[in-house]
Amino acid sequence: MEGMLSLNTEAKASDENPKQHSSLGNFAKKYPPNFPRKVLAEIIGTYLLVFVGSGSAGLSAIDENKVSKLGASLAGGFIVTVMIYSIGHISGAHMNPAVSLAFATINHFPWKQVPFYIAAQLTGAISASYTLRVLLEPATQIGATSPSGSNIQALVMEIVATFTMVFISAAVATDPKAIGELSGVAVGSSVSIASIVAGPISGGSMNPARSLGPAIATSSYKGIWVYFVGPITGALLGVWSYGVVQDIDNKPPPPPPSALLGQRIISEAEHVGNKDNFSSV
Repeated sequence: MEGMLSLNTEAKASDENPKQHSSLGNFAKKYPPNFPRKVLAEIIGTYLLVFVGSGSAGLSAIDENKVSKLGASLAGGFIVTVMIYSIGHISGAHMNPAVSLAFATINHFPWKQVPFYIAAQLTGAISASYTLRVLLEPATQIGATSPSGSNIQALVMEIVATFTMVFISAAVATDPKAIGELSGVAVGSSVSIASIVAGPISGGSMNPARSLGPAIATSSYKGIWVYFVGPITGALLGVWSYGVVQDIDNKPPPPPPSALLGQRIISEAEHVGNKDNFSSV
């Protein structure tokens, strides 16, 4: 009897293993071998983005003598710059669900990878926000964004600010004629500029993850919809607008697919080994 049970168990195991191998095989076909590293890089990048961006804004709200509003805006741009150069060659340094969605709509990022990137970005943002809540206690200010006036004013400002950032990102990341080596400086500077202007009205989020994380950590959801609709709308308008004005006359052949912001052409070996790689921001 025990022998029969053993045989039945082995038979079931042998039936299940092909299914497991098939699932793993399908995942390997759909996603590049280094995809988990890309997702992890997005978690780390978004964590640091929110930790510095929201943290500096929170410290400025607590005591402007320690961190000025201008300093908080500059810190938000600086962290974007350094993270682009740190993880841009790994994941593309999106760190923003609106950016991932926008570049997917123009076929510079595969839709099948968007949910993983957004999940990673939200994980990093929420983790950073809870870290700030612990570090800045008993203060309740951790850099959460909320409209200072009407929701409509904040919505329009978020659309314009995000449009500015993503328009510049599209220029330096998708156009072969642009100077890709300066992509980090260009995008980071656009974030600082937009934050300086948008900060007094909407908080200058330009990033659904950057707003949702602190909102969850503080249980404050005032006007939270603004920071989803505004950045996503602005990002879509930004990439589409650059596609319209982009100079396509005598345009050189497009580079091989790449997932990296600031890195236009991946090595031939990586391209051959990963034919399902993609273009990104």
